[in-house]
Amino acid sequence: MPLALKVIEGEAEFYVAAAGKPCKTWYKVVGDLGSKQRPLVTLHGGPGGSHEYLLVLTALVSTHGIPVIFYDQIGSGRSTHVPEKKGDGTFWTEQLFCDELNNLVRHLGIQDDFDILGHSWGGMLGARYATSQPKGLNKLIISDSPASMELFVQAANKLRKRLPQDVQDTLTRHEDAGTTDSKEYEAATIVFYKLHLCRLEIWPDELNATLDSLVKDPTVYGTMNGPSEFHVIGTLKTWSIIDQLHNINVSTLVLNGYYDEAQDETVQPFFKNIPKCKWVQFANSSHTPQWEETTRYLDIVGNFLV
Repeated sequence: MPLALKVIEGEAEFYVAAAGKPCKTWYKVVGDLGSKQRPLVTLHGGPGGSHEYLLVLTALVSTHGIPVIFYDQIGSGRSTHVPEKKGDGTFWTEQLFCDELNNLVRHLGIQDDFDILGHSWGGMLGARYATSQPKGLNKLIISDSPASMELFVQAANKLRKRLPQDVQDTLTRHEDAGTTDSKEYEAATIVFYKLHLCRLEIWPDELNATLDSLVKDPTVYGTMNGPSEFHVIGTLKTWSIIDQLHNINVSTLVLNGYYDEAQDETVQPFFKNIPKCKWVQFANSSHTPQWEETTRYLDIVGNFLV
């Protein structure tokens, strides 16, 4: 009978003056941080999502001996929510999330030696964090993330034009009317997500849990992104990291799916501009290859890290 994995859950106090109240970052550590293998810190997407849909990475503890750290970024999941800052782009900044990541790795005592896997927005955050060349970062994985939101929206709109015309018309009608919170708009976006977010017939409970968290508190996603993946009107609208990628000095693995909303043209700048970079694509996946091609995803990630 296999031994039960060591699991620790906790909260790291995170001081944010502008929040006007105490803040905490909730985290879960699976595996032993005292082992010889370097820990992996996972950064979830959104922004404003939660960690659950990344829990499939727990398998790396058993297959490769890698301790895995999950956490909910401020404003999401089990960490402190700040709904009073909805729409405040001066509060919800990349620097806020980089500061939180720095705070967490110090709290866990791993600041001198760790790896990062960021998915979607988490990959954007991980890349930005890596450009500052933190001394303890050893390897970086950027999974299903764009190097530029302009490129991302262009690619998403190309995919959108392949949707049934009535679905396109519904999306456009509600975006023009400012009624993107309607059930009809939500149903139309699901058509897109079933093709380019997760192509599994039945979505994993963990993915649904993360998506539910975005609905329960849309503060961060609504402020930074907007109402949907292809209608980006938030503070990330003009985001790009392309001109800073040469500053990433660690070995980097870039991943995306063939049907991914993060199409090749959105991730290619990572491969072109990061000095030590490998790019792997999943032929049968969209935006969540960790669920769509789990075995291959875990093998590629685990072998890169060890």
